[in-house]
Amino acid sequence: MNNEKKHGAALLVMDMQTAVISHLHDYSQIIEQVSKAIGFARVRDIPVIYVMVDFRPGMPEVGENNKIFSASKARLSGLSNLPAMDIDPSLRPDTGDIIVTKKRVSAFTGSDLELVLRANGISHLMLSGVATSGVVLSTLREAADKDFEITVLSDCCTDMDRQLHDVLIKSVFPTQASVSTLSDLENMDWKT
Repeated sequence: MNNEKKHGAALLVMDMQTAVISHLHDYSQIIEQVSKAIGFARVRDIPVIYVMVDFRPGMPEVGENNKIFSASKARLSGLSNLPAMDIDPSLRPDTGDIIVTKKRVSAFTGSDLELVLRANGISHLMLSGVATSGVVLSTLREAADKDFEITVLSDCCTDMDRQLHDVLIKSVFPTQASVSTLSDLENMDWKT
């Protein structure tokens, strides 16, 4: 844990839940890249924080005006502990990894993520996950407003709409974050 205080960075692995990623055209590729990012972080003693969306049975947290989650509420009414909502088995957290549960698209909304970050002296967030236009965009915007340093791992994010992914990575994200590939990070000195 001392190293994490030194560099103040954490890797956020966001929405890598079976229900979210299993239908992606590049499922295997995103699993492989995020797995490499997790390995990169662990070797350097950078905390890995898994962020997942989940709700109480019946989803009382979701109102009818919420276009993203209200359709799921009707479809999943009465069900709880769905295995499809678990983190993909190939990316399972290790003992010591932190799991944060959120209630909306942003990793911060309805979660204790900010509390965990501040308590552990983390000021630099490396973002990975699905979807680029969902959790990555929303988390980046909120993290920027909260004055975190942000690096988006462009090859550790994906979206159903590849064109939208490219526009966000190339034109939108650089206005509030650094955008790097995993290999760019591997070439940085993380001992300072």
